[in-house]
Amino acid sequence: MVEQPADGIAGSELRRDVSVWGSYMWGYAAVGADIYTALGIITLAALGFAPLAFLAAGLVFALVGLCYAELASAYPLAGGGQYFTLRGLGDMWGLIAGAALVLDYTIDISLFTVVAFGYFNFFLPYLTFGHHIADFSVRLGPIHLTWLWLLESLLGIVFLLWLNVRGVKISTYFNEIIGTVAIVAQTIIVVAGFVLIWHPEWVAQQFLGDRPTLANFAFGSSLAIIAFVGLETISQVAQETRRPATIIPRTSIGLVISVLVFAMSFSILANGLVHPTEFRGHEGDPVALIASRIPIIGMVAAPLTAVVGALIVFISANSGVVSSSRLSYSMSQFDLLPAWFAKVNRKYSTPARAIIVFGGVALLQTLFAFFTPGTPGRTAAIDVLADLYAFGATTGYLLVFISLFALRFNDPYTPRPYKMPLNIRMNFRGEQVWFPILGVLGLLGVLFFLVMVVLTHQYARIVGPIWVAAAIVVYVVFRRRRSLPPFKTLPRDWEHATKKVLEAAEEFKSLEEYEAALAERDARLGLRKLKPPGPPPGPKPEPPPRP
Repeated sequence: MVEQPADGIAGSELRRDVSVWGSYMWGYAAVGADIYTALGIITLAALGFAPLAFLAAGLVFALVGLCYAELASAYPLAGGGQYFTLRGLGDMWGLIAGAALVLDYTIDISLFTVVAFGYFNFFLPYLTFGHHIADFSVRLGPIHLTWLWLLESLLGIVFLLWLNVRGVKISTYFNEIIGTVAIVAQTIIVVAGFVLIWHPEWVAQQFLGDRPTLANFAFGSSLAIIAFVGLETISQVAQETRRPATIIPRTSIGLVISVLVFAMSFSILANGLVHPTEFRGHEGDPVALIASRIPIIGMVAAPLTAVVGALIVFISANSGVVSSSRLSYSMSQFDLLPAWFAKVNRKYSTPARAIIVFGGVALLQTLFAFFTPGTPGRTAAIDVLADLYAFGATTGYLLVFISLFALRFNDPYTPRPYKMPLNIRMNFRGEQVWFPILGVLGLLGVLFFLVMVVLTHQYARIVGPIWVAAAIVVYVVFRRRRSLPPFKTLPRDWEHATKKVLEAAEEFKSLEEYEAALAERDARLGLRKLKPPGPPPGPKPEPPPRP
C-alpha cells in the first residue's frame, strides 16, 4: 500500500494572481459570452418560445450559481465541482464529476474557438475580395468540409494553449480587457435595439404563431444550458484568487444577475427584430445579425459586434483551457488521476502538462465536428459541438447539489461565508444543521435538464457515458497499479486540509471560526468520553480476607 499524505493536498504551487475583477471576468468569459454562441441555435430550435427556453435554463443556472457561491467560498481549492463531490460523496463520485466536467471544458475550447472564428469570418468578404467562408470548402462525400474555418480553429486552440502555459496572470489580463469591452458593446446593442427598432407585437406573434413541438422545445431548453455553462470557472481559479471566501460569493452572485439580464434581453430583442428562421446560416454570428438590423448604428454595430463577439467568445474558449487543466491538477492531487498531471512548470508555475493534454482532446473534438455530416444549410461543426456540450455540465452539477446536502450534514464545522437562502434548521447526529430548500429545487432542475439532454441530444447521450466509462477504466487501472483500493475512498485528514487551505488563502477569520468550532465539538465529545458509567446497584463488596 502506498502511503498517502494525511490530508491529500500537496502544497500549492499555483500563484494567487486573480483579483476581484479578474475573478468576475473568469466567470464572465465562461458564461457571459455564451449568448454569442447560443442565441442562434436555440432560437432555431425553440422558435417563438426561445425566451422561455432561456428563462428555464436561467432559473436553474441561478440556483447553480448560489450553490457554487457557497461551496467555493467554503472550500477555495482548485477543482470546483469535482472537489466538492470528492469531499461530500467520496473518490469514485469525485472521479465521475471530474470526468464529466472535463468533457464539457474540452468541448468549451472547441465550440467557442469555432464560433469565435465564425464572427471573425464576418470580415472575410472584405479581406478576400468578396469571397465568403463557404467558398473555402470542399466536398468529401456527405461531408461539406469548410477547410479554412477548420484551420483557423485549430490554430486558435494552439494559441490558447501557448497563452495558458505562459501563466494565468496573462490570461486574466486578456479576459479583463476584452470582457470589459464586450459588456459595454452588449449594453449598447441591447439598449439601441429596444429603443430604435424593437417590435413587441412581433414577440407576441411569434409566441402565438411560431410554437415549437414539445420535442423541439425540450431540445431548445436543453441547448439553452449552453448560455449558462461555465460558472464553475470561478471556483476553478479559487486557489489562485486572493481572499476567495470574500470575493467568490460576490463575483458569483454578480455574474448570475448580469448574465441572466443579458441572456433574456438578447432573446426577447431577437424575437422582436427577426424571424427565428433568419438565424439559419448565422449560427456562427447570431449577435452580429441582430446588430446589423438596428438603424442608425447598424452599419457600425454589425462589424463592431463581430469583432467583440470573436474576442469574447475566444476568451470563453480560454476559460475552458484554464478549467480543464486546474480540474485535472486537483484530481491528480487526490489520486484520481496520475500525479503526472499535477506537475507544475517551474518557469511559469502552471500545470503545463494538463493544459497540453486536454487541449489536444479539444483539437480532436474539433476535427470530429468538422468531419461529421450535417443538415444542409446548417453549420454542422457548431451543431455537433453544441449537441455534445451539456451532458458533462448537467451531470457534474447534479453531483454538486447532492454534495451540498452531504457537506451540510457531515461537515457543519467548516465556515460558510455565504449560504444559499431559505434554510431549515434541524438536528443531525446531535449537531445543528441547515437544510437548503433552494438546493432541492436546484437538484430537481438540473436533473430535468440532464434527462432532456439524454433524450434529445443524439451525440451527447452516446459520447458522454462512453467518456465517463473510459475515465472509470483509467481510474481503476491507475489505482490498482498504485496498490490503492479502486472502489473505496482513501482516508484523508479533511480537517487539516481545510486549515491548510484557509491559511494559504489568508482567510484568517474563517480559520479562527473553524478552529473554534472544532474545539467546541471536541470538548463536547471529550465530556461524553470522560463520564464514567454509574456504580452498580447494591452494597459495595467486601475485600477478600488476608491470609
